[in-house]
Amino acid sequence: MLKKITILAPVIMISIGVTACSGTKPAKNASVERKSQKIETKVKVIPVVYEKLSPKPREKRKRIKRSQHYGSFANKLSNAALGRLRSNVTYDGAYIKIAYPWGDVPANIGVCTDVVIRSYRKLGIDLQQQVHQDISAAFNSYPNPRKWGLSKPDTNIDHRRVYNLRAFFARRGAGLPITRNPSDYRPGDLVTWMVGPDLPHIGIVVDRPSRADPRRKMIVHNIAEGVKMEDILFRFPITGHYRYTPDKMRNIPTTTYASRESSNTMNYDQLVEAAKRLANMPVVGESDSQAKVDRANQVNTQSLQLAILNEDSVQELLDR
Repeated sequence: MLKKITILAPVIMISIGVTACSGTKPAKNASVERKSQKIETKVKVIPVVYEKLSPKPREKRKRIKRSQHYGSFANKLSNAALGRLRSNVTYDGAYIKIAYPWGDVPANIGVCTDVVIRSYRKLGIDLQQQVHQDISAAFNSYPNPRKWGLSKPDTNIDHRRVYNLRAFFARRGAGLPITRNPSDYRPGDLVTWMVGPDLPHIGIVVDRPSRADPRRKMIVHNIAEGVKMEDILFRFPITGHYRYTPDKMRNIPTTTYASRESSNTMNYDQLVEAAKRLANMPVVGESDSQAKVDRANQVNTQSLQLAILNEDSVQELLDR
């Protein structure tokens, strides 16, 4: 048996080598190819097709019904004043020639009156034009001649002076009592103060409560440091309290005495009207009703002498 195996061994070895070369036995490379095919099958990318969706129609927003108080003129003016807080303004009261109407100094400068003027302009109201028209009609009712020595209106500066705004608002019937009750000062009201011996100031009451006293409203103003919102309502002596709304804008007063430019005398009707005004003027410091009656009788007696007085004398009586 061993002899047979020994004899057949060379034949068996040769047949194995021939089989291996002929490829009848699976080669190592063939198995690698199959593995690579499997890998390629796994990583094959299938393109994705996205469905195009049509845009959804916008839903109509429901209109919010605001209260009458929220949409009132006073609150709109308060919001316009609050909007001034976003402006970068340097305090500068230099005299600058501006256009008329709707004229304004450069946006980066301004004073306290410019806060009021620009807030009203946000609501489509030009105080420059309104003040100029009233000063032109009643020049001597304003402190221009006595305080600044002016002889005619000036559209560049008249509306930017606190004294002129006080006279203008008073002539339109916008004046309100000056009190120490914070509830009397509502959003949109205008307040004037005297912050120095001869340094008037003006600001706008806004709809923001004070932290110290929620009944007291904050003030938007510009006092040398740009537009700010501060709790200054009772910090300085108040000289004026006004509520200038569209109904007051229709109150265009008539002049009861002649202008210096047109005439130096007054006719009889104007003198009588001046006497009536003097009789109805409240007397500061007199709380007794009898004192007021005596004052009225005294003025009525003086009215008989007004026919021979010129305008300077009448103006002197009105200034008392």
